[in-house]
Amino acid sequence: MPSGPIGTLRESPLHAALKAYFAQPDDELEAKVEGYWIDIRRPVPLGADQLIEIQTRNFSAMKDKVLDLSERYPLHIVHPIPAEKWLVRLDGNNQVVSRRKSPQRGHFAMIFDELVSFPHVFTRQNLTLEVVLTREEEIRKEQTPKRKRRWAKPYRSIERRLLDIVNRRIFEEPADLLTLLPPGLSPAFTNRELADAWDKPIWLAQRATYCLTAMGALTKGDKRGNSFVFERSA
Repeated sequence: MPSGPIGTLRESPLHAALKAYFAQPDDELEAKVEGYWIDIRRPVPLGADQLIEIQTRNFSAMKDKVLDLSERYPLHIVHPIPAEKWLVRLDGNNQVVSRRKSPQRGHFAMIFDELVSFPHVFTRQNLTLEVVLTREEEIRKEQTPKRKRRWAKPYRSIERRLLDIVNRRIFEEPADLLTLLPPGLSPAFTNRELADAWDKPIWLAQRATYCLTAMGALTKGDKRGNSFVFERSA
């Protein structure tokens, strides 16, 4: 089913800032294309218009739109990953209580955490992906849960705000994503070896090899001990 309008009232500050950053003078913003709302529609002389969709999270939510429109239009997906994040806490009166830098640092390989929801879609010729590393603020607000639970957090995240763009990379085909693998990695490797070479959690390595295998960029071979071995496809 076609998606409904996004509407500026529901648009997050991060989404709005990225849309303004990528928009060009002749672009149409919040364009309706065959029943779907698209962030940016860019006129292309003598060809199908380019559609640009900014997806800050939850790739699975746009699966049907991507599958449908990429059949007839060049579709460019932009996804931000915070390379540096500041955590801003507000009290119940929206006054700033604290601002501190998060110890977590995002990186390009984290795109596999989103692609895992539909890796096969990225094999389409009309689809390109741009990953943007950002500096952001995450705004958190204090909350009082109705019921006291040990695991309940004293705050909730309410929005993300763009401070700066640190770096950008465009991936046009599955083989381009292989450049995210660490340079010293063996030609035949396990998920554990990938995680160690990256110095990242093994769950991210598992999602990366799952995506790259589903896209045809990696081949899953026999086991080495208890672990499967992966190699770049010929």
